[in-house]
Amino acid sequence: MTLAAFVYQRRTGPTYPARGKADVAGTEIRYRLPRSALTTGPCRIMVAVREPEIGGYVSYRRFRTDDPLTRIVLEHEGDSLTAGLPRQPAAAKLAYQVHLRKGNETVSLTGDHFIVVRYRGDVPAAVLLPHILVIFLGMLFSTAAGLTALDKRSDPRKLAVWAAVILFAGGIILGPIMQQYAFGKLWTGFPLGSDLTDNKTLISLAVWAAALIAGRKGRDARKWILAASIITLAVFLIPHSLMGSELKWEQAAGM
Repeated sequence: MTLAAFVYQRRTGPTYPARGKADVAGTEIRYRLPRSALTTGPCRIMVAVREPEIGGYVSYRRFRTDDPLTRIVLEHEGDSLTAGLPRQPAAAKLAYQVHLRKGNETVSLTGDHFIVVRYRGDVPAAVLLPHILVIFLGMLFSTAAGLTALDKRSDPRKLAVWAAVILFAGGIILGPIMQQYAFGKLWTGFPLGSDLTDNKTLISLAVWAAALIAGRKGRDARKWILAASIITLAVFLIPHSLMGSELKWEQAAGM
């Protein structure tokens, strides 16, 4: 269940590449377009195209604005067409489309839909990898505690303690450190903001705290632990970075 949750999180969410295929004058083009980029340089757009007669451009504007679209010509680089969206500050978002042209036909790879890319600071691997490992280790103990709670011959309380402690370490200690590197803020969830990643961490820890309190002094807390495990699983099914940090362009103007 933990591995399934990990794969699901890696394949969903608004920051993982948008994948698909489109037909350009009889040629099938498969694409993988970025939705996350580092603030250290341009966001590199690359589409595999083997036919030299296919060209195109990228049109973009600042997300949630009525800015006119700006065009960047795609350049041939080996078997790919490439372009670079301009560098932006942390948490800034750009909306873009990739248009390919063959003969007299021009096609947007994503139709009328715009891809949204969010910029972030570079998070050191020494912070990122432990955060991911600890969070999913917490998911492992949470699931184990919930399954153990179903067996009346077993005591799930120790597993519940481990689940709560590990989730706290991953979500409240390592999570804010990672967010500080990525977006310059330690916490953007309740009560400071509406970041869903921070808020779902808060919800998960709150239900585990309730389960631990219910099980104090040896009291039976199976229903509480099972509920906490189910809620944690539901929380993990919410795509990562949904409603995440977003720079307001009026703030960017003052930078």
